[in-house]
Amino acid sequence: MSGPVRGLLVDVDDTLVDTRAAMREGVLAAVLRFVPDLDAEGRATAVAVWLADPAGAFTAYRRGELTFGEQRRVRAERLHAALGGPLLDGGALAEWEAVYDAVFRGSWQLLPDAVAMLAVVRGLGLPCGVVTNAPRAYQEDKLRALDLADLPVLVATDDLGVGKPEPAVFRLGCERLGLPPGAVAYVGDELDVDARGARDAGLRGVWLDRHGSGLRPDDVPTVADLTELPAVLGLPASRR
Repeated sequence: MSGPVRGLLVDVDDTLVDTRAAMREGVLAAVLRFVPDLDAEGRATAVAVWLADPAGAFTAYRRGELTFGEQRRVRAERLHAALGGPLLDGGALAEWEAVYDAVFRGSWQLLPDAVAMLAVVRGLGLPCGVVTNAPRAYQEDKLRALDLADLPVLVATDDLGVGKPEPAVFRLGCERLGLPPGAVAYVGDELDVDARGARDAGLRGVWLDRHGSGLRPDDVPTVADLTELPAVLGLPASRR
């Protein structure tokens, strides 16, 4: 694609916010409420199973097959089954979710490279907004808690009933940004869902390989942290 980048769309979880670390804290707090004698190996297993989501519940949510609450309940029930924990009936499940959500929300932290990148983008006067695979209210709460309330959630799963990598999701973000897809860059931490999904929708997709996968895709540009993004997009350090 030719021409300068005139706007930026960004992912939230594990792109701007250290969601993986917050999930770790939330799931351990919830599991230990019901399995208090879980040893170190069991705790590591709990975190690994939650993050891996072997049942594919979040993917089903992204496709519009489960609600956000349903995908979380499926994951909690499967996690307890993997750990040999107690059955989560209605009351227990509600308590599990309440513990998880309170600790998860209390553990949200903005990633330092996100702060630096957003400062450059704002300094250049580029329009910027969020496209996320989570409910709008949830992500607005998250950004507000991290003093990013001025960063608009342009597209959430509430809007179209599906999430990325559906091309319509990215294109709606561009429409709400007021720019054609070819003039917009998008950055996120999932190679297929974010970078390739954006590219296939006509945007300039960039993969944030934050955790050092070792992959070297030749079809989308890759950055190890967000401070590399302006240079990859050919943006100046500041507007003069």
